[in-house]
Amino acid sequence: MNAFDERLDVLYVDNHVVVVAKRAGEPVVPDASGDTSLFDRVRTWIEVEFEKPGRAFLGVVHRLDRPVSGVVCFARTSKSAARLTAAFKERRVQKTYLGIADGVPNDEAGEFVQWIAKDARTGAIRASRSAASGGREARSLWRRLDVFEYAGRPCALLELVPVTGRSHQLRLAAQSLGTPLLGDLKHGAREPLPDRSVALHAWRLALDHPTRTERLEWSTPPPSRAAAWWQRAPLAGR
Repeated sequence: MNAFDERLDVLYVDNHVVVVAKRAGEPVVPDASGDTSLFDRVRTWIEVEFEKPGRAFLGVVHRLDRPVSGVVCFARTSKSAARLTAAFKERRVQKTYLGIADGVPNDEAGEFVQWIAKDARTGAIRASRSAASGGREARSLWRRLDVFEYAGRPCALLELVPVTGRSHQLRLAAQSLGTPLLGDLKHGAREPLPDRSVALHAWRLALDHPTRTERLEWSTPPPSRAAAWWQRAPLAGR
């Protein structure tokens, strides 16, 4: 144990992989804000925990949007980084998210197919239901887990599974269902959440270990202690 344990939620670590729970609002990697990133915190934790001289290697193999919380995996060697990056690219990784929608979708479950493109001038990410839009295909599975009330209006707890790995694809899928995620001002939310987060949480991550014949899975609960909207969501038994 060390001084960083209270601030960093480590779900798993070995010589090749380290898996942690990201807090909503922190960037996965350093950005223009200058805020401390998850990458910085994990690398410092490794250096202290394992008494590493100098800078420890840490490979970024996937990311979460800054306002999103949940499971993040890093590689501890260059070999692991290459293999894990390939696993994400080749869709051999299973990712499951929880989201809180502002409103209740009419259906109970489904698959949402969109074509997503980024505006080169503004940087805005947009989705279309037509392949003719020139975007990249994004496929997302979703199902309604429960319905509850937050801030005086009906909300739905959704399970969201990205089949592809496009930027903002789950957030855009929720918007296109007519029920944008709470706090997601970029994609249709009516108002920000108090902590400026988006009610999207990377709940479970499953992948093959980069050096062993073993399938690993990790999960972390939503940040319900700090977020009233997650406290209200009926999550028992999920």
